[in-house]
Amino acid sequence: MNIVNIVPGFGGTFYCGNCLRDSGFVSALRESGHETHTIPIYLPLSMDHVDREEDVPVFYGAISIYLKQRFKWMRHMPVWMENFFNAPFFLKLAAKKAGSTRAEGLEEMTISMLKGHEGYQAEELDMLIEFLRDQIKPDVVHLSNALLLGLAKKMKEELNVTVVCTLQDEDVWIDAMRPEFVSDLWNMMSEKAKDVDSFFPVSNYFAKVMQQKMRIPAEKMHTVHIGIDPSKYNYVQPDLDKPVIGYLSRLNEENGMEIVVDGFIQLKEDPAFSKVKLHLTGGKTGDDKNFIHKQLKKLKKAGLEREVEFLDSYEGQAKNKFLESLTLLSVPVLKGEAFGLYQLEALASGTPLVQPELGAFSEVVGTTGGGVLYSPNNAKTLAAAYRKLLTDPDRILQLAEEGRKNVAEKFNMETQVNMMISGYQNAISKKNINQ
Repeated sequence: MNIVNIVPGFGGTFYCGNCLRDSGFVSALRESGHETHTIPIYLPLSMDHVDREEDVPVFYGAISIYLKQRFKWMRHMPVWMENFFNAPFFLKLAAKKAGSTRAEGLEEMTISMLKGHEGYQAEELDMLIEFLRDQIKPDVVHLSNALLLGLAKKMKEELNVTVVCTLQDEDVWIDAMRPEFVSDLWNMMSEKAKDVDSFFPVSNYFAKVMQQKMRIPAEKMHTVHIGIDPSKYNYVQPDLDKPVIGYLSRLNEENGMEIVVDGFIQLKEDPAFSKVKLHLTGGKTGDDKNFIHKQLKKLKKAGLEREVEFLDSYEGQAKNKFLESLTLLSVPVLKGEAFGLYQLEALASGTPLVQPELGAFSEVVGTTGGGVLYSPNNAKTLAAAYRKLLTDPDRILQLAEEGRKNVAEKFNMETQVNMMISGYQNAISKKNINQ
């Protein structure tokens, strides 16, 4: 098969689990013998270990489509101007700015993208289709998330391809928008879902969420969990003498960093945990600077600034060394998450999880046996979970061993990509029957 993955870029300014997940599948598909291409849209895929094809441009450049959305006179800008705004330097600069990944304020843009060829980005869609037709000639177009559903209908008509779509954390984006837009957007996405042959939610939990929100028929839903290659991670037994609690995600409020900081402060009130440290990494955008400064002030007030380390590097080997140095990992996303790749990466490295009983966290912890859950999702209960585990070293070692074993068996990338390939083949067969 010749497969195209259309993936929103993020500029490389923070840890993006969904982006890493998409990249991992592309690499695994290639190793399985399938011709596979990644098409970035909005922003570049700027991470050292993300597959990038030098001859593939960024489509729907974030700056140019924003200008076209805001200013009618720019909707037919000349090619030279389009290329100027889509230059890598400007797109990477845009990724660092406040609001670059913020849902609120982009409601009209999201609607326009979902309208596809009827939206303000019709020229971009035509350019993308022309590129796919002339340069790649795909059998399958795989949309990274349901916010891209506006591309599906025109692609099927013009390219005669099978179109599939991953479902991963769309609710985080849509439900964060202004309330007057939310219902209409979900209805619009439900209608556009009819143009897609198959959907691949990343967890059973999220399959149920999206089936309800988008009214997707059960026969179109096929869960394919996130997978990893365990051989790329070194299993290191957790340090019990000098314990380190870790956080790996974008350094912002929504992903629960403040809960980790406050939980750590409460834990350190007990002299029995004087040796425990806190390490945080995952990058940031311009929107996160004030929040991070607030956490630093809080830690300094508690006299713990020397007990906490913020690491700038979170890619490749730097990330692996970070995970290997941890005793426990927590990323207590406020409303839960569709999956959370960092959980598998931590468990593959021998680091047990301490996660809230929300979203797909229960599914991951329950399947791997590599962590504990707490509820409700606040600093007090998180600190209590830390205390209980840190006073039971045998339990920590058991969780580490069980987690590594089950990640290798149940979330192995090879297993998951075979399920994806089977999903592609079934979608192609059904499409051919219905033609």
